[in-house]
Amino acid sequence: MKKIWKAREFSSFLFLAGLIFMVGLVNRSFWQPAAILNCFNDSVVFTLLAAGIAFVILTGEIDVSIGAVLGLSAAVGAALLRDGHGVVTAFLAAIAIGILTGLVNGIGVALFNIPSLIFTLGVNGVVRGMIYVYTKGAWVENLPAGFTRMSNRTLAGNLTVFYALAVIVVILGHLILTRTKKGKYFIAVGDNAAGATLVGIPADKTKIMAYVLCGVFASAAGMIYASRIGFITPTAGNGYEMKAIAACVLGGLSLNGGIGSLAGASIGAVIMSSISRILVFLGFSSDYDNTITGVMLLTIVVINTVAQNRAAAKNRHQILSARTAEKGGEKR
Repeated sequence: MKKIWKAREFSSFLFLAGLIFMVGLVNRSFWQPAAILNCFNDSVVFTLLAAGIAFVILTGEIDVSIGAVLGLSAAVGAALLRDGHGVVTAFLAAIAIGILTGLVNGIGVALFNIPSLIFTLGVNGVVRGMIYVYTKGAWVENLPAGFTRMSNRTLAGNLTVFYALAVIVVILGHLILTRTKKGKYFIAVGDNAAGATLVGIPADKTKIMAYVLCGVFASAAGMIYASRIGFITPTAGNGYEMKAIAACVLGGLSLNGGIGSLAGASIGAVIMSSISRILVFLGFSSDYDNTITGVMLLTIVVINTVAQNRAAAKNRHQILSARTAEKGGEKR
């Protein structure tokens, strides 16, 4: 119980539960099972995005191109479906985009040592431009009805199939990170890349794999986005990277790397995707969504940074005190 209580994911879960409770006090209809389930169903895209970028954040890097990757994957997959190709073909084409983009990001950051924020920001611009070139600035519409109906398929209790699959993927990813040797490489690299290399962990390959996985998750999210929305605009996925990063931070991941889990990221994704719905239940306009997201991200990052700085200062003070005590003993 002590281990569960101290887990960062548990704090995120308590925050989500408290949020649901507080909103329900204002508007009792939010406590209806259907309303709560809708919060989870609506989070499927951000759950995949947050889980994907969690691999990158755990290695101590960042990826701000996932929104554009989602948009391009959705546009290409939707166009193939519109032109009569099968779902499998469209899905594989989307995944190929994610793998290729992830490789480019990983090679640029890991092998060429380019700061991840700068490099992925450049890739974001390139990929976003490719969406406009591919779609010629037009919407991708008239998707097959069978594909758009897939997002409405539910299991028991109105939980959608897409969200159930996303939860399964997150659980598998969490188990790989925490129970397998190579899965633990991601956290080891984020904690201390130089030290990880000294003990034989391939830090560069691990970072490249993290970016590839991030791209794959973003592409899968793009296909689900296409099924849910039913059409794709050239601006699809714009700004989603900020919400995915905020979801990870809310879920207990440290932007410095080495701390956190996919489970926490998925809980944070539910919180971030629920903001628009919560605003409606509270009687506010959803126009405040991005503002609240930014404020929450800044607040949590500041709190985490201050806490980490205090912990580091306390640790240095303890080391200094220990050394002083040793020197005093030697003089005696």
